[in-house]
Amino acid sequence: MALVTGASSGIGQSTALALIKAGFEVVGTSRKASGNTDHDGVPLIALDVGDDESAKAAVQQMIDRFGRLDVLVNNAGIGSTGAAEERSLAEDERVFNINVFGPIRMAKAALPHMRAQGNGRIINISSVLGIIPAPYMAAYAASKHAIEGYTESLDHEIREFGVRALIVQPAYTKTSFEANALPPEAPLPLYAERRKVLDGVMAEAIQIGDDPAIVGEVVATAATDAKPKLRYTAGPTARRVSKLRRFAPAGAFDKQIRKLNRIRS
Repeated sequence: MALVTGASSGIGQSTALALIKAGFEVVGTSRKASGNTDHDGVPLIALDVGDDESAKAAVQQMIDRFGRLDVLVNNAGIGSTGAAEERSLAEDERVFNINVFGPIRMAKAALPHMRAQGNGRIINISSVLGIIPAPYMAAYAASKHAIEGYTESLDHEIREFGVRALIVQPAYTKTSFEANALPPEAPLPLYAERRKVLDGVMAEAIQIGDDPAIVGEVVATAATDAKPKLRYTAGPTARRVSKLRRFAPAGAFDKQIRKLNRIRS
């Protein structure tokens, strides 16, 4: 039995379909779901990962219905754009509430059941922006860095109970991420030009990005591997970025980040 958050479209929907193909019975979640609905072959239930009680209720619904929960995929999240200075603390807190505390809420709700059954996997959808900087997306990158550290630490704590916490790192993917990213509510004029350039960079990257199905297939691999790895990169771009982060000299890496984001040196 697998539960996939944010499964109404994009990576979440592709992940749900990949897990179904791998033999799992799958339920997805959406904030907009009303009762038990079906969306393109994926049954959906209502869930707001930003709310404690909603998270607990969604997991309990799975236990009441199926008696167990084998795989939890924390995919639901939101993007953010704009210079760090021009975003309010409240705006950044909203990003962290969904992208960091959302998976934490879901893990806390799922873990007692997974421990009791002696197995389970919590798979958190991170990003290559969880290991590299993202100018003009600082809050989003910080949230992904945070979920990387949380997942790796959690994995050490729960492994002895037969439960694993794993990370999947996509690169830019052909989804509605750009359209749904939260811009600053009070943008500062001095960042307007750079923000426009970076918005264009992101739009281009998403346009030529990976198919969400690639990420879904990697999640299915993480869910079924006999000897799971802590981190799974999803797609060739993610693999290249991961290697660059690990092996490139600091100065060369810094210059490449500025070049790719079209920031003047």
